[in-house]
Amino acid sequence: MSRRPVPLVAHGFTLVEAVIVIVIIGVLGAIVAVFIRAPVQGYADSLDRAELSDTADLALRRIARDLRLALPNSIRVVSSPTVSAIEFIPTKSGGRYLAAEDGAAGLPVLDFANPNNTSFTVVGDMPSGKGAIVGHQDYVVVGNLGPGFSPADAYTTAGATNIARVDSVSGKQITLEGTTSPFGAQNPPMPSESSRFQVVGQPVSYVCTTGANGNMVLSRQWNYGFNPSQVAAPVPPAADTASLTGSQYRLIAGRVATCQFSYTSLATTRSALVILTLELQPRNSTDATVKLVDQVHVDNTP
Repeated sequence: MSRRPVPLVAHGFTLVEAVIVIVIIGVLGAIVAVFIRAPVQGYADSLDRAELSDTADLALRRIARDLRLALPNSIRVVSSPTVSAIEFIPTKSGGRYLAAEDGAAGLPVLDFANPNNTSFTVVGDMPSGKGAIVGHQDYVVVGNLGPGFSPADAYTTAGATNIARVDSVSGKQITLEGTTSPFGAQNPPMPSESSRFQVVGQPVSYVCTTGANGNMVLSRQWNYGFNPSQVAAPVPPAADTASLTGSQYRLIAGRVATCQFSYTSLATTRSALVILTLELQPRNSTDATVKLVDQVHVDNTP
């Protein structure tokens, strides 16, 4: 009996079939991309806005914290088309001084009548820790009235009679630099009603200005000395890069769109209101900016 030969069956696909499959996959991929692109872009934009919000919130909180420690009547602002800045003298610590009317014999008092007495005694515990008084670095201030009230303006250190640099500290006795005390040269004498003094450092400024690469940045600047008139940018602007460190300049926020500081003093209540406005630009310039506003109440009682 003869066997019929079994025909061979070809397995696989043709070139036409492969091209059709590739086209179908491409069409499906394009359709999926159209529907997925918007959610993915929205997610990326939300992350960018959240990052900007955190940066702005942290910057405003830092400024507000510093302002609450400012020496009374030491806040001043400047605003121009190219720079906006707020300046203040930071309070490090303070205490109560021994006054002549306390009647403590044998102890030096803060003398407001005799400039030759350059030492005084601190009543109570001496400031310690981060608030410890450092000679040749810290300043003692009594009754600061601020700009426009010279010589009771701590910014005018050369002619002010309400601020003196500390020379040394021994136990509870503070000795001032120089051969005479500016407090003893006051005319009329202006002692504190509660015999209080503040210990301060050099002024600090928060400045919004254009950096070296042309973008506006917010920086913190310090250790530039006392100036009778406010300087818009005490430290020359530096490039807004990650390498911005140093003893006088610290980058707080980049990509700043607008920045504004407002200071309103209420003389009748010896208080003030500072309004801080910071607007940051997202990476995509076409997206909406993030703008935060904060208000800080400041006690200006000397």
